[in-house]
Amino acid sequence: MTHPAASAEFRFYEELNDFLPPERRRASFAYSVAGTRSVKDAIEAIGVPHTEVDLILVDGRSVGFDRVLSGGERVAVYPVFERLDIAPLQHLRPRPLRLPRFVLDTHLGKLARHLRLAGFDCLYRNDYRDSELISAALAERRIILTRDKGLLKQRMVTHGYFVRSTESEEQLREVVRALQLETGLRPFTRCRECNAELHDVPKARVLERLPEKVRAAYERFQLCPGCGRIYWEGTHYARLRRLLDPIAQPDAGCD
Repeated sequence: MTHPAASAEFRFYEELNDFLPPERRRASFAYSVAGTRSVKDAIEAIGVPHTEVDLILVDGRSVGFDRVLSGGERVAVYPVFERLDIAPLQHLRPRPLRLPRFVLDTHLGKLARHLRLAGFDCLYRNDYRDSELISAALAERRIILTRDKGLLKQRMVTHGYFVRSTESEEQLREVVRALQLETGLRPFTRCRECNAELHDVPKARVLERLPEKVRAAYERFQLCPGCGRIYWEGTHYARLRRLLDPIAQPDAGCD
Protein backbone atom coordinates (compact mmCIF):
# COMPACT_ATOMS: atom_id res chain seq x y z
CA MET A 1 0.00 0.00 0.00
CA THR A 2 1.33 3.46 -0.86
CA HIS A 3 0.66 6.59 1.18
CA PRO A 4 0.99 10.31 0.76
CA ALA A 5 4.14 11.51 2.51
CA ALA A 6 2.24 12.66 5.59
CA SER A 7 0.03 9.58 6.00
CA ALA A 8 0.58 6.39 7.99
CA GLU A 9 -1.11 3.00 7.75
CA PHE A 10 -3.10 2.12 10.87
CA ARG A 11 -4.58 -1.19 12.00
CA PHE A 12 -6.55 -1.60 15.25
CA TYR A 13 -7.10 -4.97 16.92
CA GLU A 14 -9.78 -6.75 18.96
CA GLU A 15 -12.15 -4.56 20.98
CA LEU A 16 -10.48 -1.33 19.85
CA ASN A 17 -12.52 -1.77 16.68
CA ASP A 18 -15.60 -0.84 18.73
CA PHE A 19 -14.51 2.81 18.44
CA LEU A 20 -14.12 2.79 14.65
CA PRO A 21 -16.64 3.29 11.84
CA PRO A 22 -17.51 0.03 10.04
CA GLU A 23 -15.26 0.66 7.05
CA ARG A 24 -12.17 0.89 9.29
CA ARG A 25 -12.84 -2.11 11.51
CA ARG A 26 -10.41 -5.04 11.30
CA ALA A 27 -8.71 -3.51 8.29
CA SER A 28 -5.69 -1.37 7.50
CA PHE A 29 -6.36 2.21 6.44
CA ALA A 30 -4.35 5.31 5.68
CA TYR A 31 -4.63 8.29 8.01
CA SER A 32 -3.04 11.71 7.69
CA VAL A 33 -0.52 12.46 10.42
CA ALA A 34 0.29 15.95 9.18
CA GLY A 35 0.29 18.28 12.16
CA THR A 36 -0.02 15.56 14.82
CA ARG A 37 2.42 15.80 17.70
CA SER A 38 2.53 12.11 18.57
CA VAL A 39 1.10 8.68 17.80
CA LYS A 40 -1.20 9.19 20.80
CA ASP A 41 -2.68 12.29 19.15
CA ALA A 42 -3.30 10.37 15.92
CA ILE A 43 -4.92 7.40 17.70
CA GLU A 44 -7.29 9.65 19.66
CA ALA A 45 -8.10 11.73 16.57
CA ILE A 46 -9.13 8.47 14.89
CA GLY A 47 -11.48 7.90 17.81
CA VAL A 48 -9.78 5.50 20.26
CA PRO A 49 -9.17 6.75 23.84
CA HIS A 50 -5.61 6.23 25.09
CA THR A 51 -6.92 4.46 28.20
CA GLU A 52 -7.98 1.55 25.98
CA VAL A 53 -4.53 1.04 24.41
CA ASP A 54 -1.78 -1.16 25.87
CA LEU A 55 0.61 -1.72 22.97
CA ILE A 56 1.60 0.22 19.86
CA LEU A 57 3.90 -1.21 17.20
CA VAL A 58 5.34 1.19 14.63
CA ASP A 59 6.98 -0.72 11.77
CA GLY A 60 7.07 -3.75 14.07
CA ARG A 61 8.76 -2.02 17.02
CA SER A 62 7.11 -1.26 20.36
CA VAL A 63 6.84 2.50 21.00
CA GLY A 64 5.41 4.88 23.58
CA PHE A 65 2.58 7.35 23.18
CA ASP A 66 5.08 10.14 22.51
CA ARG A 67 6.46 8.61 19.28
CA VAL A 68 6.23 11.19 16.49
CA LEU A 69 4.98 10.00 13.08
CA SER A 70 6.42 11.56 9.95
CA GLY A 71 4.48 9.57 7.35
CA GLY A 72 4.84 6.20 5.68
CA GLU A 73 4.85 4.17 8.91
CA ARG A 74 2.76 1.08 9.62
CA VAL A 75 1.05 1.42 13.01
CA ALA A 76 -0.55 -1.54 14.83
CA VAL A 77 -2.58 -0.72 17.95
CA TYR A 78 -3.60 -3.32 20.55
CA PRO A 79 -5.76 -3.40 23.70
CA VAL A 80 -4.79 -5.14 26.95
CA PHE A 81 -3.52 -8.67 26.43
CA GLU A 82 -5.18 -11.03 28.89
CA ARG A 83 -3.67 -14.33 27.77
CA LEU A 84 -0.48 -13.33 25.91
CA ASP A 85 2.73 -12.39 27.70
CA ILE A 86 4.06 -9.14 26.22
CA ALA A 87 6.51 -8.46 29.06
CA PRO A 88 9.44 -7.67 26.69
CA LEU A 89 7.37 -4.94 25.00
CA GLN A 90 6.37 -1.51 26.18
CA HIS A 91 3.09 -1.56 28.13
CA LEU A 92 1.27 1.75 27.74
CA ARG A 93 -1.56 1.23 30.20
CA PRO A 94 -0.68 1.97 33.83
CA ARG A 95 -0.59 -0.90 36.26
CA PRO A 96 -4.07 -1.96 37.38
CA LEU A 97 -5.18 -0.43 40.65
CA ARG A 98 -4.76 -3.05 43.36
CA LEU A 99 -8.06 -2.11 44.99
CA PRO A 100 -10.58 -1.50 42.18
CA ARG A 101 -12.75 1.49 43.02
CA PHE A 102 -14.82 3.46 40.56
CA VAL A 103 -16.30 6.81 39.73
CA LEU A 104 -19.09 6.75 37.14
CA ASP A 105 -20.37 9.43 34.79
CA THR A 106 -23.92 10.74 34.80
CA HIS A 107 -25.19 8.16 32.28
CA LEU A 108 -24.35 5.12 34.41
CA GLY A 109 -26.51 5.40 37.51
CA LYS A 110 -28.01 1.91 37.22
CA LEU A 111 -24.57 0.39 36.66
CA ALA A 112 -23.32 2.17 39.78
CA ARG A 113 -26.08 0.53 41.83
CA HIS A 114 -25.34 -2.90 40.34
CA LEU A 115 -21.61 -2.57 41.06
CA ARG A 116 -22.35 -1.52 44.64
CA LEU A 117 -24.57 -4.58 45.07
CA ALA A 118 -21.64 -6.65 43.80
CA GLY A 119 -19.52 -5.10 46.56
CA PHE A 120 -17.53 -2.43 44.72
CA ASP A 121 -16.88 1.08 45.99
CA CYS A 122 -18.54 3.40 43.45
CA LEU A 123 -18.92 7.17 43.47
CA TYR A 124 -21.84 8.46 41.43
CA ARG A 125 -23.82 11.67 41.05
CA ASN A 126 -26.15 12.64 38.24
CA ASP A 127 -24.53 16.08 37.96
CA TYR A 128 -20.80 15.30 37.84
CA ARG A 129 -18.77 17.57 35.59
CA ASP A 130 -15.86 16.00 33.70
CA SER A 131 -13.38 17.91 35.87
CA GLU A 132 -14.98 16.48 39.02
CA LEU A 133 -14.83 12.92 37.69
CA ILE A 134 -11.15 13.29 36.84
CA SER A 135 -10.33 14.94 40.18
CA ALA A 136 -12.05 12.15 42.12
CA ALA A 137 -10.29 9.50 40.03
CA LEU A 138 -6.85 11.02 40.63
CA ALA A 139 -7.33 11.94 44.29
CA GLU A 140 -8.80 8.58 45.33
CA ARG A 141 -7.16 6.28 42.75
CA ARG A 142 -10.46 5.38 41.10
CA ILE A 143 -11.22 3.99 37.67
CA ILE A 144 -13.49 6.16 35.54
CA LEU A 145 -16.38 4.28 33.93
CA THR A 146 -18.04 6.27 31.19
CA ARG A 147 -20.02 6.28 27.95
CA ASP A 148 -18.17 9.46 26.89
CA LYS A 149 -15.15 8.69 24.71
CA GLY A 150 -14.05 12.32 24.88
CA LEU A 151 -13.64 12.11 28.64
CA LEU A 152 -11.19 9.22 28.32
CA LYS A 153 -9.12 11.17 25.79
CA GLN A 154 -8.26 13.85 28.32
CA ARG A 155 -4.56 13.74 29.12
CA MET A 156 -5.03 13.67 32.91
CA VAL A 157 -7.00 10.40 32.82
CA THR A 158 -4.86 7.39 33.76
CA HIS A 159 -7.41 4.64 34.55
CA GLY A 160 -10.66 4.51 32.62
CA TYR A 161 -12.94 2.19 30.71
CA PHE A 162 -15.49 2.95 27.98
CA VAL A 163 -18.66 0.96 28.67
CA ARG A 164 -19.96 -0.44 25.37
CA SER A 165 -23.34 -1.84 26.40
CA THR A 166 -26.38 0.37 26.98
CA GLU A 167 -28.32 -2.09 29.19
CA SER A 168 -27.41 -1.96 32.88
CA GLU A 169 -27.24 -5.69 33.67
CA GLU A 170 -25.15 -6.36 30.57
CA GLN A 171 -22.96 -3.40 31.55
CA LEU A 172 -22.24 -5.11 34.85
CA ARG A 173 -21.26 -8.35 33.10
CA GLU A 174 -19.12 -6.40 30.65
CA VAL A 175 -17.21 -4.43 33.29
CA VAL A 176 -16.57 -7.50 35.46
CA ARG A 177 -15.22 -9.44 32.47
CA ALA A 178 -13.22 -6.59 30.95
CA LEU A 179 -11.52 -5.58 34.22
CA GLN A 180 -11.25 -9.17 35.53
CA LEU A 181 -13.14 -8.43 38.73
CA GLU A 182 -14.54 -11.92 39.31
CA THR A 183 -12.43 -12.63 42.40
CA GLY A 184 -13.34 -9.26 43.93
CA LEU A 185 -17.11 -9.79 44.03
CA ARG A 186 -18.55 -9.34 47.54
CA PRO A 187 -22.29 -9.38 46.89
CA PHE A 188 -24.69 -7.55 49.20
CA THR A 189 -22.04 -5.92 51.38
CA ARG A 190 -22.59 -2.33 50.24
CA CYS A 191 -25.62 -0.02 50.02
CA ARG A 192 -26.77 0.34 46.44
CA GLU A 193 -28.02 3.88 47.07
CA CYS A 194 -25.30 5.63 49.09
CA ASN A 195 -22.29 3.27 48.73
CA ALA A 196 -21.70 2.75 52.49
CA GLU A 197 -20.73 -0.72 53.73
CA LEU A 198 -23.62 -2.64 55.27
CA HIS A 199 -23.65 -4.09 58.79
CA ASP A 200 -25.65 -7.01 60.17
CA VAL A 201 -28.27 -5.81 62.59
CA PRO A 202 -30.48 -7.72 65.08
CA LYS A 203 -34.09 -7.99 63.98
CA ALA A 204 -35.26 -6.47 67.24
CA ARG A 205 -33.37 -3.27 66.51
CA VAL A 206 -35.23 -2.60 63.26
CA LEU A 207 -38.49 -4.41 63.98
CA GLU A 208 -40.64 -1.27 64.17
CA ARG A 209 -39.45 -0.14 60.75
CA LEU A 210 -40.28 -3.38 58.94
CA PRO A 211 -43.43 -4.01 56.89
CA GLU A 212 -45.69 -6.56 58.56
CA LYS A 213 -45.10 -9.26 55.92
CA VAL A 214 -41.33 -8.83 56.21
CA ARG A 215 -41.45 -9.19 60.01
CA ALA A 216 -43.13 -12.56 59.64
CA ALA A 217 -41.02 -13.91 56.78
CA TYR A 218 -37.39 -12.89 57.48
CA GLU A 219 -34.91 -13.07 60.34
CA ARG A 220 -31.66 -11.70 58.89
CA PHE A 221 -31.21 -7.99 58.19
CA GLN A 222 -28.53 -5.51 57.22
CA LEU A 223 -28.47 -1.81 58.03
CA CYS A 224 -26.79 0.95 56.06
CA PRO A 225 -25.02 3.35 58.45
CA GLY A 226 -24.98 6.02 55.76
CA CYS A 227 -28.62 6.42 54.77
CA GLY A 228 -30.38 4.11 57.23
CA ARG A 229 -31.86 1.74 54.66
CA ILE A 230 -32.65 -1.81 55.77
CA TYR A 231 -31.93 -4.80 53.55
CA TRP A 232 -33.22 -8.37 53.71
CA GLU A 233 -33.19 -11.40 51.40
CA GLY A 234 -36.47 -10.83 49.58
CA THR A 235 -37.50 -11.53 46.00
CA HIS A 236 -35.26 -8.70 44.79
CA TYR A 237 -32.32 -10.45 46.43
CA ALA A 238 -33.05 -13.69 44.57
CA ARG A 239 -33.19 -11.89 41.21
CA LEU A 240 -29.91 -10.12 41.85
CA ARG A 241 -28.29 -13.35 42.99
CA ARG A 242 -29.24 -14.87 39.63
CA LEU A 243 -27.50 -11.93 37.97
CA LEU A 244 -24.33 -12.05 40.07
CA ASP A 245 -23.69 -15.78 40.43
CA PRO A 246 -22.88 -16.51 36.75
CA ILE A 247 -20.41 -13.62 36.43
CA ALA A 248 -18.54 -14.76 39.55
CA GLN A 249 -16.89 -17.38 37.32
CA PRO A 250 -13.84 -16.04 35.41
CA ASP A 251 -14.94 -17.51 32.07
CA ALA A 252 -18.66 -16.76 32.45
CA GLY A 253 -20.22 -15.52 29.29
CA CYS A 254 -17.12 -16.27 27.17
CA ASP A 255 -16.79 -18.74 24.33
